[in-house]
Amino acid sequence: MAKSYRKERLNESIKEMLSELVLTGVRDPRVGLVTITAVDVAADYESAKVYYTVLGGEAEREESRNGLESAKSYLRKTIARNLKVHSAPELRFVYDDTLDRSMRIEAEIKKIHERDDEHDE
Repeated sequence: MAKSYRKERLNESIKEMLSELVLTGVRDPRVGLVTITAVDVAADYESAKVYYTVLGGEAEREESRNGLESAKSYLRKTIARNLKVHSAPELRFVYDDTLDRSMRIEAEIKKIHERDDEHDE
């Protein structure tokens, strides 16, 4: 399957816009320290998964998700206006747990090394 450079450019453009908007444009206090990690626009350009992370625990994650959902129409309108398109894709926010998983894996590796060090002594 040929790679769609148009789609890749759109993904990156939306990611950059959302990152800036979440940082400066969304005034909802529920949106904490959110980082947009990736955007994946569907093949039909009708929807886009927006992957994000949040600094903090489960409570902060839930609050930020609610704030992002609340700001969805504002974000979508701003994207459409800045991209100069008639309609921006429908945004679906998905928590990106890659960092959480990598931290768990790193902790497990550290435990294994500590056990090996104890065993060697």
